Amino acid sequence: MDLNSFRRRSSPSNSTDQRLLDFEPPPSKRFWFSSMKLTRILAACLVPLPLLITLSLIFRHQPFDQIIGFADARVLVAEPQLNISTSVNAGSVDDHFKAADLLEDKLLGGLLADGFDAASCLSRYQSCLYRKTSPHKPSPYLLSKLRNYEDLHRRCGPYTLSFNKTLEQLKSSHSIGSTDCKYVVWISFSGLGNRILTLASAFLYALLTNRVLLVDPGKDMADLFCEPFPDKSWLLPQDFPITPKFKDFNQDSPHCFGKMLKNNIINTSTELVPSYLYLHLAHDYGDHDKLFFCDENQAFLAKVPWLIMKTNNYFVPSLFLIQSFEHELGRLFPEKGTVFHHLGRYLFHPSNHVWGLITRYYQAYLAKADERLGIQIRVFDSDVGPYKHVIDQILACILNEKLLPKVNMQESVVSLSEKPKLKAVLMTSLNSGYYEIMRNMYWEHPTVSGDFVGFYQPSHEEYQQTEKGLHNRKAWAEMYLLSLTDVLVTSSWSTFGYVAQGLGGLRPWILYKPENRTAPDPPCQRAMSMEPCFHAPPFYDCKAKKGIDTGLVVPHVKHCEDMSWGLKVVDGHDEL
Repeated sequence: MDLNSFRRRSSPSNSTDQRLLDFEPPPSKRFWFSSMKLTRILAACLVPLPLLITLSLIFRHQPFDQIIGFADARVLVAEPQLNISTSVNAGSVDDHFKAADLLEDKLLGGLLADGFDAASCLSRYQSCLYRKTSPHKPSPYLLSKLRNYEDLHRRCGPYTLSFNKTLEQLKSSHSIGSTDCKYVVWISFSGLGNRILTLASAFLYALLTNRVLLVDPGKDMADLFCEPFPDKSWLLPQDFPITPKFKDFNQDSPHCFGKMLKNNIINTSTELVPSYLYLHLAHDYGDHDKLFFCDENQAFLAKVPWLIMKTNNYFVPSLFLIQSFEHELGRLFPEKGTVFHHLGRYLFHPSNHVWGLITRYYQAYLAKADERLGIQIRVFDSDVGPYKHVIDQILACILNEKLLPKVNMQESVVSLSEKPKLKAVLMTSLNSGYYEIMRNMYWEHPTVSGDFVGFYQPSHEEYQQTEKGLHNRKAWAEMYLLSLTDVLVTSSWSTFGYVAQGLGGLRPWILYKPENRTAPDPPCQRAMSMEPCFHAPPFYDCKAKKGIDTGLVVPHVKHCEDMSWGLKVVDGHDEL
């Protein structure tokens, strides 16, 4: 068997022992190989799996490991509670990475609760095999808050006594006394990137207000994501009495908070509290809907048992402008620009189906690379392209910022450097034309540095198909794959890119939105922080009762690079 055939047959699921049996060693190593092969066979007959893994690590042979790529692998030692034992190549990893460090990092610095059934959600504890350890550590207070929330969710989640008791209030037009549990219900709405960002926003609001988050499953939420909380589901029960009304909720709905304020049906001094309120926080919300972000109205909303929320906005930046939340947010996020980075990794674990898409693609195309560059392309024109001005802009950005080496248009072959690098470029776009142009350019011409560059695009769906399950599974897989790159280039206004940068803890290079089909100059800018942009924030001073520039109120909430009227959370050092 030749070496290329062996590599094609190898996969993350193959054990080290099977690789040894499949591989034909050179004559100089046959005596060593025969001894090792006999040792493996005896060990398989006499010892249990954990000890077998230990022996395989002890008897590793360094030159052979380098041939099959094992030297760069992170090894996850089997644990009874995980019920997994995996050897996975995670690309360029410190050779001295220790198994003990990996096991500690499986909980993402304490973000994740231990004790889940690993087989039900492989991504929860395997993500650390594919992602570098984040330099951004969650605060002890955030970890404590998450554990307290999980206890609250156990006590108040679907079909608990407290849930059933509070549910009875929906049969009444008004709240009946105090309740042990209060809820915020998130309505599945808009595209997948928007849904991920808004769900993180709703969860942060639940943390700040001591509410339980329940998720409208829509058509595919259960197929895309694992359950993030222990013991109790975050999915809204199918028999929830208000669910049939979700599709009709809008600014004119009788229970719409903004409409009730506008018509003076409720105010801060209202004694009768409704059993539920609908919060319309989508991009088309009106001035009265935006009063949700005023302290005085938060005091009233705290009395309402059920808040039903529909939004396609990442509204976290405006939560930082609510004075009553300011101290708590400071304790939760001392690094203010890490909100989605921490909450996104806590909440969003790809389902096993999606995790298979991610890991197979990563192992096949990205794992062996020395460097990985992600390029996310979203074009908002009605035609899908490809457009020359877009490819010109992408090339100008990656070459000006030295994200890829230039190609030599004059020579057919350029001398290799002493240590040529393999650079893998993951491109995501609805159109395959941009990928084909870039791939051909680096295939037909050598790089001036002697490095090798490979281009890969998992799918090209041509147009967004929000209602199709497989389309969304591919989209979620591609967002996640982008988050596993070392450097990221994203498109303006795209929530797809926001999700990838936040999960990966990356400050991307953002491609400016072209005007009049002309490549902008400069073509891109480095993001101030990895936080997403709030595209439709309110511009209102609740105390002064007048309009203001909310991007100038506090130093850690500024206007976005890609949308001048949007808001994003930053840290002082993020701008450097």
